[in-house]
Amino acid sequence: MHDCIFATITKQLKNMDNKYTLQALNVSKNYVNHKALDDVSIEVPNQSIFGLLGPNGAGKTTLIRIINLISVMDQGKVMLNGNPINTKDIANIGYLPEERGLYKKMKVGEQAVYLAQLKGMSRRDAIKQLNYWFEKFEISSWWNKKVEELSKGMAQKVQFIVTVLHKPDLLIFDEPFSGFDPINVNILKEEIINLRDNGATIIFSTHNMASVEELCDNIALINNSKTVLNGEINEVKEKFKDNIFEIAYKSESKISLTPGNYNLEETKRERNIHYANVKINNGKVPNDLISEIITQAEIVSFKEILPSINDIFIQQVSSNQS
Repeated sequence: MHDCIFATITKQLKNMDNKYTLQALNVSKNYVNHKALDDVSIEVPNQSIFGLLGPNGAGKTTLIRIINLISVMDQGKVMLNGNPINTKDIANIGYLPEERGLYKKMKVGEQAVYLAQLKGMSRRDAIKQLNYWFEKFEISSWWNKKVEELSKGMAQKVQFIVTVLHKPDLLIFDEPFSGFDPINVNILKEEIINLRDNGATIIFSTHNMASVEELCDNIALINNSKTVLNGEINEVKEKFKDNIFEIAYKSESKISLTPGNYNLEETKRERNIHYANVKINNGKVPNDLISEIITQAEIVSFKEILPSINDIFIQQVSSNQS
């Protein structure tokens, strides 16, 4: 127990010197007829969930393969906890690829133990941790089943467990919810948040923008092999906001605002409560809008509309293709 506490403290002190678990800096990768990555940089803060976004073929999987030392970059560098990544670091990374792979003829428990041992766990510790996770996911009865007896979703649940079992510093999930029903998606989301809260840093690659909004602290968008967007998720949304406000006001009739300064679009009315979206123009500020409204009506609610990550994704990908 004392050794475990010492290891935890040592890890925390080490991370205090560097605020990023992973840095990929100016990474480029060329194939014969294709530039897969062009001077791409991302910095993944400690104990965060980092959304790695991009359309198909943008370069996300290539970057993930480079981080895992599966592919070799042509230029740039990858740092793990402030040091250049090397083969010894791979044991401290958990990687769940989009293309899952388990040996179909092996029994679930036997295979999970084997894969845990490949990550440096003793058989005893592996079995102990597997029992914990199998009970947590209510799949203890699967232990002696062959993988080929499992559905796709069942097999993916086992592979998720194997990925996180050895408690790595860095977890990389590539489309982790693919093939899961909504109930199991929510279970996995809760576990991903728990892993983050217990000290793990997570790279989360997905096309599901709703999950990005729900889970991620930071994001990067790769498109046409380049990083086109990078930052803390709320800062990104602030950057792309369009000065639009959602208002509700009490009045017998629709209010009138100064043409040119404001674009008013009423969305609905419930008795004498009007709901509308207002875009502010010509350098006007929210207080100016409020001043115009209160001379005509009672304000019930007033809030700024921030763009969704899905809206920003579509806008950025479209503008980079035009």
